[in-house]
Amino acid sequence: MPLALKAIGGIVVLAVVFIVVAIVGGSRDESRTAAPAPVTGSTDAPASQASEELGYPAFATSNTTRVGGADPAFNAAGVALATYPSAEPAQRPAAVALVPADEWQAGIAASVLMAAPLGPPNGVQDGLLKRLPTGAPLLISDAGDIPEPTVHALDTLDPQGSQATEGVQVYAIGDAAVPGELKAKRVAGHNPAAAAAAIAALRDSLFRAPPAHIVIAPLTEPAFAMPAAAWAARSGDPVLFAGRNALPKATRAALRAHPDAPIYVLGPDSAISAKAIKEIAEIGGRVQRVAGEDPVENAIALARFDSGDFGWNVNDPGHGFVIARSDSPLDAAAAAPLSASGTWGPLLLTDSADTLPPTLRGYLLDVKPGYSNDPTRAFYNHVWVIGDQEAIDVRQQAEIDELAELAKIGGGA
Repeated sequence: MPLALKAIGGIVVLAVVFIVVAIVGGSRDESRTAAPAPVTGSTDAPASQASEELGYPAFATSNTTRVGGADPAFNAAGVALATYPSAEPAQRPAAVALVPADEWQAGIAASVLMAAPLGPPNGVQDGLLKRLPTGAPLLISDAGDIPEPTVHALDTLDPQGSQATEGVQVYAIGDAAVPGELKAKRVAGHNPAAAAAAIAALRDSLFRAPPAHIVIAPLTEPAFAMPAAAWAARSGDPVLFAGRNALPKATRAALRAHPDAPIYVLGPDSAISAKAIKEIAEIGGRVQRVAGEDPVENAIALARFDSGDFGWNVNDPGHGFVIARSDSPLDAAAAAPLSASGTWGPLLLTDSADTLPPTLRGYLLDVKPGYSNDPTRAFYNHVWVIGDQEAIDVRQQAEIDELAELAKIGGGA
């Protein structure tokens, strides 16, 4: 296909994916229609009609952008194409990661591949990719079939492999189905902990260096594990898993491979107990817990955390954020590329479709941007909202938009 036509095709498919996810976002309930972008402080019909007539997309406000898929496969496709527009060869990833739809642990662990220095696609000069992420975005597959949004995303992303990937175009996790024409490397484990350990070993191979830190996430408490995906994509730190009171064999072996790496345990005692942490400390290096009492507070704890070169340390304005539902763990993996590109920022969680949790509202107020004199010299926040209106209602998105809005403070002109 001529390059110009392929570029146009990429843009068209990108637009179609976002239109589809926006439409699907409002299609579960026949009494609803796809909502236009909310106007801060107003959700009445005239404002909605005006937004629609002006052509605002259903997934955007002044300070938020919604990837409104009905499931993680749509969300992952939308995120991947937003991160890699793919209108030109230099805008494509060298490789992608395919994760089974029923393996959220593998998805969270595979988010580290988004940080991998995979280099430019074959035939593209390094200089052209300096402003684009170089890792492998995550897409969702199944054992026997590839979901339609994943097919479209693969067609547009068109990964070509690179010298760093040894020509590999797809890292297939577990039994994820792969299109036959793509060169794939299979990363397998007989259980979720083993799969995470295998992904960590792949990470070591791609980075050609040991990790700076290791994150241990709860094996059976997905909502507490979700924030690890964004951090892995941002940092390149691998994610391993622990049971409530003990470490799986594969996790113990992976920790022994890096005895000097500091270890950060994500989640409260109810998810990973002091007994498990003691076992971790006997195997690995220094261990520290990062936790909140519930999933919303736990995500905020990691967003605020600062320990040298570990932790987001997002305690002031001027940052990107990603917000997803706490009961959709694979969406954390689907959204991970947004934390390693653009306005790089932590994953935050909401536990309700229509109500912003008070602790999340308080955190967003703490980091709300403001200015005294010149708004063009201020710091700004931007929030990605993941999921359709069944996941996060348009009114909650409007409230998030208001909390992210730049505000006038002080007396200045």
